[in-house]
Amino acid sequence: MDRSVRPTRDTVDTSLGFLLNDVSRLLRRLFDQHARGLGFTRAQWRVLVHLERNEGISQSGLAEIIEVQNITLGRLIDRLEKSDWVERRADPDDRRVRRLYLTRAAQPVLARMHELAAVVHDQALASLSGAERSVLAAGLTRVKANLALQLDPEGHGGDAHPAQVMGGRHAR
Repeated sequence: MDRSVRPTRDTVDTSLGFLLNDVSRLLRRLFDQHARGLGFTRAQWRVLVHLERNEGISQSGLAEIIEVQNITLGRLIDRLEKSDWVERRADPDDRRVRRLYLTRAAQPVLARMHELAAVVHDQALASLSGAERSVLAAGLTRVKANLALQLDPEGHGGDAHPAQVMGGRHAR
């Protein structure tokens, strides 16, 4: 890129990074607005959703996924444990590791969160046709796969490998 060419407001507003960041921020704010009455914080619902997708993960593994410090996640897990939504279990192969699991009490909370997420997604995509929604989802899935491949060309960990992204649990 020619560094002498400065981005204009129009190019910044339509840049992929800015658009994705803005859409993500607005989705979170709208979800928060709908979720106020459920009695949990955004940080707690992020933990619950990621734990639902990765049940049995270690605390450090979950901290890496949601990009927070292990100690910060530990405090969140403590609160979720007190609410009887999460439990820690010993790892059968490593006594130093505790695995994280959702409890039965978390299931109605997660169901309500998924209902709210569906409402928010419908609001966000309201002006798009079914075909446009499919194209958007397919395009973003491919972008995610491209980025995952660049970050981890061998597919040895880190974020989801493109094969998982395209059809696995990470495609949600």
